[in-house]
Amino acid sequence: MGRTGLEVSEIGLGTWAFASRSYGDVAESDALAAIRSALEAGITLFDTAPLYGDSDQDGISERILGKGLGADRNRVYVSSKFGRRATLRAAAEFNAEAAKRSVDESLDRLGTDHIDVLFFHSPFGATDIVDDVWEALADLKASGKVRFIGHSISKFEDTQGLAREWATGGLIDVIQVVYSLMNREAAALMADLGSNGMGVIARESLANGFLSGAITRDTSFPRNNLNSRYSAEEIDARVGYVERLSFLLRGSVQTLPQASFRWVLDNPDVTTVLSGAKTRDELEDTVMTSGMEGFTEDEHIRAQNLHTRDFSAA
Repeated sequence: MGRTGLEVSEIGLGTWAFASRSYGDVAESDALAAIRSALEAGITLFDTAPLYGDSDQDGISERILGKGLGADRNRVYVSSKFGRRATLRAAAEFNAEAAKRSVDESLDRLGTDHIDVLFFHSPFGATDIVDDVWEALADLKASGKVRFIGHSISKFEDTQGLAREWATGGLIDVIQVVYSLMNREAAALMADLGSNGMGVIARESLANGFLSGAITRDTSFPRNNLNSRYSAEEIDARVGYVERLSFLLRGSVQTLPQASFRWVLDNPDVTTVLSGAKTRDELEDTVMTSGMEGFTEDEHIRAQNLHTRDFSAA
């Protein structure tokens, strides 16, 4: 993972879905089975956050992850975040006091004594950041509670400048970005920072389900689903674009999620792509892509020629 020196698996497990109902309810037993399946498959990077909870409880996914990893925690890497939490409805808290409190609470929920990568969780701009946070992060690293600092980027156009500034200044070692066949806006940033030793984690690589193969023009989304905000015209545009990607299904690549993950992994700047699998079967489908042959140059060119717009992220 870039200059961190951490050797991590190409596929990681993201745990947002374990607590968020945006993609449907997930039974804790299914979440625990997915974690155990990830361990058995050789996944060594697990990503979580205090925000992955509900209005009554922060860090539900952290608690489930800690339970699922159990005694295997010290043979894998865990990344978490700070600055937004569920019980505050994701209000920004990028200051020293909040950072230290957040880390201590995360460590307790995870049942561990350190976090391998601590991400700023989606600051929306420089005004969200209180200067005293950097001293607090240095203290957390000195104490051994945190090993490396990263920036999980949202509102890309507004905040990519922060990532560049922090990376150049040696303040962060890893970035986490939205990157998929449907959203490539971070590609230039990934290339610039990745070539200079930055670890790069790709997320939302199934485009909130549109690259899962399960969404059609007739799909009806529950009110709390992230995709319910889209008009019928937008859904039609997204599904139509996905249909045109069917040429990527060939040889060992048999499913759309496999094609989507293989395409992301073909980018040499990507360290790890996060799977948001909710079940063992979903995870096994995507884990296979790590050993698959990459797409040809002609296939990448064809996919690039089809891409005329970046579809918005979550």
